[in-house]
Order: sequence, then structure tokens, then C-alpha cells
Amino acid sequence: MRHGPRMIFLDVDGTLVDYENRLPRSAAQAVGRARAAGHRVYACTGRSKAEMPAHIWAIGLDGMIGGNGAYVEDDGTVLLHQHLSGAQCAQIVSWLTRRGLVFYLEANSGLYAPPAFAHQALAALRAYAAGKGTTDTDTLDVSDIFPEMILTKELVRDDVNKISFVLSSYADLEAAREQFSDLLVGSWGGRGHDALFGDVARDEANKVQAIDLLLEHRGIDLQDSIAFGDATVDIGMLQHCGVGVAMGNGSEQVKAAADLVTDDVEDDGLLKAFERLGLMSGPPAPVS
Repeated sequence: MRHGPRMIFLDVDGTLVDYENRLPRSAAQAVGRARAAGHRVYACTGRSKAEMPAHIWAIGLDGMIGGNGAYVEDDGTVLLHQHLSGAQCAQIVSWLTRRGLVFYLEANSGLYAPPAFAHQALAALRAYAAGKGTTDTDTLDVSDIFPEMILTKELVRDDVNKISFVLSSYADLEAAREQFSDLLVGSWGGRGHDALFGDVARDEANKVQAIDLLLEHRGIDLQDSIAFGDATVDIGMLQHCGVGVAMGNGSEQVKAAADLVTDDVEDDGLLKAFERLGLMSGPPAPVS
């Protein structure tokens, strides 16, 4: 049984925060007590740094993996940033525009979308919010869902982690994968895991390789790593790390990939799993 420090990797949406972007007090408590016990805790998320507000950092995260592995930061030091080139960004933006798909750029400096995004993406964004448990979505606008969004006509940048776009049908996703075969094309949604959006990033970007980079940087063995997640994109890291924990609100596929299934994010799932694994005091309990 191991007694050394662990490296803990937390997905954010549906894991660290709930589907209305609220940080449960129990989750903040879990992170604080784990760090006090000598463990290191990192966000491991599809979000870019611009989407990580101060109140999340304030719980004491040691760093983050962002953009699903495109960006790695440890104690304020950037270890990796695999962003799209300006030429790649221009190609993707041009193709999405020709196909009539509304999109936004995700960079550490901010989220950027064309002015039409405010109304053309509204139906998908309301469906996204509803799928994450938000009520009264008919009154929401883009700024309610993505307060970081900057509407602009300047949409070719060289610091973009990934580009997300609203799917009109699954055929858009297939076409994007054919068009950008040298890049990584994925999909995402909300609770229920329906594909509402596609995204395009560099093929090298993934959570597993980013985790390995951080472990090597810190000299921590893979068996001393613990990953928490709720979405399909998290399956790789749940299977890769020493222990993989699925949130109760995750899909059945995610739960099947995990060593341990905890409660929903809203039901103190993170704290209960930290207690179960002995991360806040004493040695870890066995996982069955």
C-alpha cells in the first residue's frame, strides 16, 4: 500500500463544479484537505484558462491541464501549450463559415466568436444549459452561459487551443473529421452526453499525455495518480491513472471504465470519493 503524495486530476464541469457551474462547498473542502495532507491537485479539463474563474483557483489548485491536454501549467509555470497555428485557425474558420456553422475560438486569453454567434448559437446554448440542469433557459442569452465570450470580427489568431462549433447534424462532425484528418475532431454536450457541439484541436493534445508530462515533471509514479471525471473524453485518463473515479452523474460508459463510482457532483460526490480513498488523512482505502 502506498503512502506517498498523490497527484489528483479533476475534470471541471460535472466533476469539480455542478452543471450550473456552481462549486459545491464540499468539493472545495475536499481539495483543501487533500492539499493539506500533502497531495497535489490539478484541474484536467476541456476549458481553456480564460474559463477558469478566480473562485475556482482560490480553492488551492496546484495547476491545470486545459484544452483537453493542449495546455499544462504547474505552480504558474507553463510546461506545454500546443495551440493551433494561425494558418490552421484560418483554415478551420474558413471551412466552418462556408458550411454555415457558427463557432467560437477557445484561447487562454479569452473566448472569441463572430457577432452572429449571439443569436445563431442561442438555441444550442440553451439546450446545452438545459441538459446541464439549468431551469428557465428561455430567458438565457449568450452572456449568461459564456460570460467570458468576446464577440469580434477578428477571428484568425495564433493562440487558440481549440475551436468549438454548433452541430446542425451529425454529418457536420463526420465532414469535419474528413476535412481535418490531421487534427483531433471531437464532440461534447451536457448532461445526457448528447453531441451539441463539435471541436477541433491539435491531434497531439490529450489528457493522458498531459498527465504523464506533469507526473514526470514532479517525479511521481503513475500508480500514485488519481483521475476524476464524468464524460466520454475522461475515459482515457480514468483508465490510465492508478485509480479512476467516475462521478455518479457520468454516463454508464464512463462508470464502466472507472475503478470507483462516487455520487453525483451535487451530492458531495467529490468529497465522498476523497474520503473513500483516504486522500484527506491516513492511507487510502482499497478500491473494489
